[in-house]
Amino acid sequence: MISYLEGEVFEKDADSLIVLVGGIGLKVFTTQNLLLQAEPGQKITLRTHFIVRQDLMTLYGFETEEEVRFFGLLMGVSGVGPRLALSILSSAGVETVRRAVVQDQPDFLSRVPGVGKKTAQKIALHLQGRISGLADGIASADFHAADFEVIEALTGLGYSIVQAQAAVQALPKDTPDDVEEKLRLALQSLG
Repeated sequence: MISYLEGEVFEKDADSLIVLVGGIGLKVFTTQNLLLQAEPGQKITLRTHFIVRQDLMTLYGFETEEEVRFFGLLMGVSGVGPRLALSILSSAGVETVRRAVVQDQPDFLSRVPGVGKKTAQKIALHLQGRISGLADGIASADFHAADFEVIEALTGLGYSIVQAQAAVQALPKDTPDDVEEKLRLALQSLG
């Protein structure tokens, strides 16, 4: 099994990179965030998840071991394959998935393209008990219900989940727990 690779970015497509490793070009499907950062000629190190099926072998690459772990956990959910798991990590990221599960907010995951309400509920149910906000350094008190409402409002305005989450996380700690105030400040930071 291939679990790690180090090489040079040869080429990038809409959903994958061709990474030269020892003179061989490996096609590695990866998150949009990593695709935006990677440039041809750049050295790259990836944690990978290798999937072998009867008619296909695919390699998925991530920046961290935690992303690989969440990728595997997401694929364990009925109805979630590798492409959808990768899309969830691309759109929402590990922290968003973790918070949605820890805070019991499966509707938040349904904002990810390709994830309906039933799939979001399956993901939250499957991941409960398998991930812990406290064990992974996230206290559940760090993310309030008002934050979810602000993120939902921002995604409704056309911002991505990642942008919305980053704007909420960047709010000063002394910001009142008022949705309107948080939304106003978040929009200022995004504008």
